[in-house]
Amino acid sequence: MSKENRYLPPWSRSRKQSWYSRIVLGLIVAATGVGAGDLITASLAGSEAGLVVLWAAIVGAVLKWALNEGLARWQMATRTTLLEGWTAHLSRATSWVFFFYFVIWSYSVGGALINACGVAGAGLWRLGDLHTSKIIWGILHSLAGLLLAGAGGFRIFQLAMSFLTGLMVGAVFLTVVLIKPDWVAIARGIAFPSIPASGAGWLLAVMGGVGGTVTLLCYSYWIKEKQRSGRRGLSECRFDLGVAYGLTAFFGLAMVTIGSRIQVTGRGEAVALLLADQLGQALGPLGRWVFLLGFWGAVFTSLLGVWQGVPYIFADFIRVQRKPGCSTKDEDLAIDLEKSKEYRGYLAALAILPLSLLWFRVQEVQLVYGILGALFMPFVALTLLLLNNREGLVGRGFKNSLAMNLLLVITLFLFTFLGLREIVDLLLKP
Repeated sequence: MSKENRYLPPWSRSRKQSWYSRIVLGLIVAATGVGAGDLITASLAGSEAGLVVLWAAIVGAVLKWALNEGLARWQMATRTTLLEGWTAHLSRATSWVFFFYFVIWSYSVGGALINACGVAGAGLWRLGDLHTSKIIWGILHSLAGLLLAGAGGFRIFQLAMSFLTGLMVGAVFLTVVLIKPDWVAIARGIAFPSIPASGAGWLLAVMGGVGGTVTLLCYSYWIKEKQRSGRRGLSECRFDLGVAYGLTAFFGLAMVTIGSRIQVTGRGEAVALLLADQLGQALGPLGRWVFLLGFWGAVFTSLLGVWQGVPYIFADFIRVQRKPGCSTKDEDLAIDLEKSKEYRGYLAALAILPLSLLWFRVQEVQLVYGILGALFMPFVALTLLLLNNREGLVGRGFKNSLAMNLLLVITLFLFTFLGLREIVDLLLKP
């Protein structure tokens, strides 16, 4: 049995690729990238600016798709990860700058995800006061993610992510149906781009708040598990990413729509509990529980995706630094990073060390995470412009097209602006 089929549930195995094997990586990318911050930002934008910002969710998804497609195209052309590309073709200093950034990001994103899972768990089942309940549920979710990512293997990871993503999609869609939105206004908000009366700030927030940050690099290792390369591999990756960012756009559109129907205020994951309570008042207990289940699915899939995918990056960085002249495209170096001591050590650190952030305010943790994430996107866009335009590295058939270069330039400037604005807001915050 091939490695590809070994990761599929028995009912989906066949000589040809099943529908499940074709969409599963797309589900994983979407579920990992869409977290609490994305859902809350979109709902706040809908509440403050209305349905006129719907088109921004689609634009944001397209920009993130362009980044991930460029990453996949580099890997399909060279059979090396983007991390290897930075080290070999830019400079070793570039990879070390990324490494220090990556360690800080890991700690902050780990804390943000643990806090979000704690809040989601407290919303479903309160264990004492809200703060104590958040801490207990945060610890339980982090340890559950550690168990699933460390002991379950890639097959169990796929199954868990698929189930939770289905729960998340179903819950969010049902919430939208229950609030009975104005479908004509929704179509207008998507088809006719306009700037809301409250200004362009919410447009930029929605564009920048969908689809993940450093977690984009995890896709390199998930497609390596599938043993893809060349033109056929790129075609499969584009299908994955179409599924992933189609779902990402759906979540953005749905949360803007939900937010537009009720008044949403505040910051941090606790906003989700206020939103659930307001939905409960408008729709009854069913509406509240459906939304809370969807929110829980969103934050736990993000945590699980980060716990499983991010340690790959650390293990690959250590391997590249130890053997800088070697590449994963060499048959004798096709090691299983998931079983390495570097992978397992970083997974344990990711699940345990950020638990200390449970005693901080969610808003503060989320703010640091947001700043670090916003700074990473222009870095990836710039490196893809440098690497994927060099025919000598990727070949004529894999070079950036004019349209792709335009999307990457837009992404570079947009996320640079967003990152700088977040830094200014932090410095000016009393």
